[in-house]
Amino acid sequence: MRIDIISVIPGLLEGPFSHSIMKRARDKGLLEVHVHDLRQWGLGKHKQLDDYQFGGGAGMVMMCEPLANCIEEFKDQREYDEIIFMTPDGKRYDQKMANRLSLFNNLLIICGHYKGIDERIREHFVTMEISVGDYVLSGGELGAAIVVDSIGRLIPGVLGDETSALFDSFQDDLLAPPVYTRPSDFRGWKVPEILLSGHTKKIEEWRYEKSMERTQNRRPDLLQEDE
Repeated sequence: MRIDIISVIPGLLEGPFSHSIMKRARDKGLLEVHVHDLRQWGLGKHKQLDDYQFGGGAGMVMMCEPLANCIEEFKDQREYDEIIFMTPDGKRYDQKMANRLSLFNNLLIICGHYKGIDERIREHFVTMEISVGDYVLSGGELGAAIVVDSIGRLIPGVLGDETSALFDSFQDDLLAPPVYTRPSDFRGWKVPEILLSGHTKKIEEWRYEKSMERTQNRRPDLLQEDE
């Protein structure tokens, strides 16, 4: 999979993809992440990227021309399955979206800044708009990092255990069950006996019950969505 990211401040994305699981995915050649500085397509001597809003109002807007030129150059090189804009008014990101996006080959992500991007870019280029939550960030970079991380770990071969991602929270609309490791008795706080029994079927049943219980207590809305 290849993911291209357009950013005004590409330095914000140097860390998230250089460590841990994302680094492993890139080292294995399973995931390519290319962060592009939009300033390369800026206008004039000062590489201008933004301008005042028509109609007045506080905040600058990212201009059409630099973004359009950048996107068109990339589209000439490859076909994108989705061109994504990170924006607070996009569709709320969830595990189902991550699962779907992980099946694609090429994604292009636009990180907004300032007051946002000129609406004409959204109308003529963007095919998908994503929000990572009901709050506003200084730019789309952190949201893009969340999206890439959640997608990358689903690519076959990235995780050490191929089945690990199948039991994450939000898969099957349930939160993950409690997990434990050694020692089995720490300060008198003991691991549930069932997990030490070696009885696979009973352990799976216990985990399902705990997932259901945790979801009902903490995120009952997930269960209501299935009804």
